[in-house]
Amino acid sequence: MKIAFFSTKSYDQEYFEQFNQHYGFKINYFFDNIKENDINLTVGADAVCVFVNDRLDRKIISLLSENGVKVILLRCAGFNNVDIESAMEFGLKVYRVPAYSPNSVAEHAVALILTLNRKTHKAFNRVRESNFSLERLNGFDLYKKTVGVIGTGKIGAVFCTIMQGFGCNVLAYDKYENEELKKKGVIYTSFKELITSSDIISLHCPLVPETKHIINAKAFSKMKKGVMLINTSRGMLIDTKSAIKALKSKKLGYLGIDVYEQEENLFFQDLSERIIQDDVIARLTTFPNVLITAHQAFFTNEALSEIARTTLNNLALFEKGESTINEVKLDGIK
Repeated sequence: MKIAFFSTKSYDQEYFEQFNQHYGFKINYFFDNIKENDINLTVGADAVCVFVNDRLDRKIISLLSENGVKVILLRCAGFNNVDIESAMEFGLKVYRVPAYSPNSVAEHAVALILTLNRKTHKAFNRVRESNFSLERLNGFDLYKKTVGVIGTGKIGAVFCTIMQGFGCNVLAYDKYENEELKKKGVIYTSFKELITSSDIISLHCPLVPETKHIINAKAFSKMKKGVMLINTSRGMLIDTKSAIKALKSKKLGYLGIDVYEQEENLFFQDLSERIIQDDVIARLTTFPNVLITAHQAFFTNEALSEIARTTLNNLALFEKGESTINEVKLDGIK
């Protein structure tokens, strides 16, 4: 089978070539995102392979169907960038990688917390300039702090366990409570109680209509003054303009994000020689208590290997006519 592979980076090609030795698919790599005016690149392909910032709306999907494409392979867990209803209407199967490495994302969330708290990024830069002062580098003990976790799927569950290892009190909010976490001492509570009581809030829920801007002006108003907010899930979980207002009022004491609402125009590109047109992220970068990474939480050797292996195996199962829980449908998704 033939795959038209979009948004290719060097590491994508390296890992997919390695694992494709077992499958023997024909892969054509394209560096740009999938776009309507480039849809001719999919002629003759059985599948397209896309990433988080490839937008597959009804028009794109209809054109893929006309070109004979049968499968959309998402090399990520999220699927909010694909019009699933249109895909089903046009007869295209959609597969994802639901759990490539929960540890990688959870550990990155912890890295954001520790870096923001202990200001190791600032200390590193100071020492390189022979500045050994400790002024304004003070942080706080994580021990006995209350950490609120919104979303306790595979990633959220790992994150809960890690934070318990620091001696934190962990609160959780999720429609589907994890009984194993409850046995470990994680306390499930209401959304309101979580955002009111937590010293640190970390987001690990999917982006669905009810979670879009779940952290908004109203939510910020209920939080503790100086709260730390971490997001390694989806950018649109946070109303960024409200976050900026919360930072300016000092209600939000720390913000660590690996995802951003308008990241498709920024992330995974080298824009160092260009003028950034996005005034919102430009404002965020001016705050000394904001730490932004460019969607790298997943970026470990283990995760890249699992993404390649699972994505290719999804296509192999489709070719054999076999089912898999990795198929995305309109119902049954948690």
